[in-house]
Formats: sequence, structure tokens, C-alpha cells
Amino acid sequence: MSPAQHTDRLLGESPAFLEILDLVSQIAVLNKPVLVVGERGTGKELIASRLHYLSHRWDQEYVKMNCAAINETLMETELFGHESGAFTGAAKQHRGRFERADKGTLFLDELANTSPLVQEKLLRVIEYGEYERVGGNKTLTTDVRLIAATNEDLPSLARERKFREDLLDRLAFDVITLPPLRERSEDILILAEQFAVNMATDLEREFFPGFSDTAINVLQNYHWPGNIRELKNVVERSVYRSQDPEAPIRVISLDPFESNYRPIRPGKAPAQATHPAVPAADAPAKATPLVPAAHEFPIDLKQSVQDYEIGMIKSALAASQFNQKKTAEALGVTYHQLRGLLKKYDLLES
Repeated sequence: MSPAQHTDRLLGESPAFLEILDLVSQIAVLNKPVLVVGERGTGKELIASRLHYLSHRWDQEYVKMNCAAINETLMETELFGHESGAFTGAAKQHRGRFERADKGTLFLDELANTSPLVQEKLLRVIEYGEYERVGGNKTLTTDVRLIAATNEDLPSLARERKFREDLLDRLAFDVITLPPLRERSEDILILAEQFAVNMATDLEREFFPGFSDTAINVLQNYHWPGNIRELKNVVERSVYRSQDPEAPIRVISLDPFESNYRPIRPGKAPAQATHPAVPAADAPAKATPLVPAAHEFPIDLKQSVQDYEIGMIKSALAASQFNQKKTAEALGVTYHQLRGLLKKYDLLES
């Protein structure tokens, strides 16, 4: 199976995810506009597709358009079409997305990027089902179910007069707000395994051997600012970088830019890692203070020092994705000294 043959699916069993699926099923059968809101990479396009294919329009056209990918000059003609000779280069009539989606569904992604003029015309189409092609004077009608998506807070933009309030009112018959992946902890491993299986198939490997406990710990404790899209990239990269196709994946490659040879801009300090340290499952939330307050005495000095060292080692391991060479560098010790500490405190993987 080639990469193009993999179809992204809505997977998950977390309460937050199942609640969204229930809402999608309820509203899909209505011929009403829907606004899908969520952070980047949360699966807004998949939700829009599900809304269409669960609707009564499932056998009609499903047309998509990313408003952020088209400049303002072309957006109007892409949405509403243009007549021959409407502008320089318009050699023939062009059917816009509303015309092509007649009787079906039109999905507009990144809606906040539309201009006031386009927003005004969108409002007219939603209210009356009417529009004109650019350069034309004939009123056309269309029967389109509109689904729009954004990662912006449209009510705030409307209050700042950066988005039409009347259009927002018409679009927001109901709003589906997708939870970020960090709120779907039960789904992280489910999604990761699916992405890994697909990647192993693309690499023509006989099977996916699974993730090690260390890798699972990293996957489940990272905060995933890029959500499902980031998880997919990370998992696929980690699978293809694995050297032994029969051994479980141990190293999770969170940052593809991570390198000792990463160029630094002149006059700039080395960039901080874009991915914060991932705490180990049993690591303390923060390091124990080295010097206790006066009221905490008496203490067991030997045990306190040992606990502090263990906490620091675990935190450094997690921050270095359990790469022992990088952990040693982070702690300012040699690799052999680190191995000695790991053995001393029984922190070596069995």
C-alpha cells in the first residue's frame, strides 16, 4: 500500500472525543451551516468530511477550499466563479466552488482569512442562496450546505470588527469545538499505533513491533502542541529511523531539527528547544530543593541527597528522550559516570 492509499480515520475512545462524534451525528442530518473550531492539527477537516458523509447529501459533491492558501484577489473568483473576460487572463468562464458544490457540501477551511467583501457575499449565499460570478450580472442560485473551520476565536474577531458579526451569527447555527490531543490522553497510543502500522507498511516491513515502555512514556507525557498532525509526523519519523524493524521503537524523534550541528544565526544565542522536557511517569514534578528550610530538620542527609540525585537523573533522562549520551551531557558527567549512577540507583531498563 502506498502512502496515498492510507486514509486518515477518526480514531479514539476518550470521553471528549466520543462526545464530539455524538454531536456530529446529531447535526449531520440537518441542512444547516456548521462551524468547526479547534487548534491546528486537531482533525477539523476529518470532522467536516464526516458531517458530509453522514448527511442526506452524502452522494452529492463534497468540495473543499483552504481560504489561507488562496490570496485575496483570487478568493472571490474561486468561490463564486468568473465570466469570460472578467479580468486580464480570464479567457473562459470559470465555475466557482459554490457552483460546483450545488446540491452538495462546501467546506471552507481557515475561514478567518477571508476579506470583508468575501464575507459579505458569503452572507448573501447563506441567507438567500444567491450570488453572481465575478464580471457577471446574472444572479445564480445554489443549494449548498456550508461547513466552515477555523483555529481563531471568531467572536473576539467580530468584537474587534475583523469578522462580520452577522455572518458569524449565520454560520454558528451550531459550533463543534474539537478538544486538543492533550485532553485526549486515552487516544494518544491508539492513534500512534495506527500511524506506526501505516508507516511500517509503507516501508514494506512485515509487521510493526510496537513501542517500548520508554517510548510509550514519552508519547503519553508530551504535550503535543501540534496535536494529531504532529503526533503522526513524530511517529512516522520515529518508525522509519528505527534501525531494527523487528525491535520495538525505543527513541521517539520529537524534534527533526535537533542536531549538534544545527546552525546558529550570527549574534543569536542558541535557540531553546521548541519541545519542553517530557517528565518521566514516575519523575517528580520539580526537583526537590537541595537545602531544606530550617523547620524541616532533622533530616536523613544521605537519603535526601540520594533522592535529589535520582530526581535530577530521571528529569534529565526524560528531557533527553532517554538518550543516555545526551543525558550525561545535560548533567555534566561522563557517559561512564552516568552508567554508574544508573546502576547504583537501579534505573537501568531491564
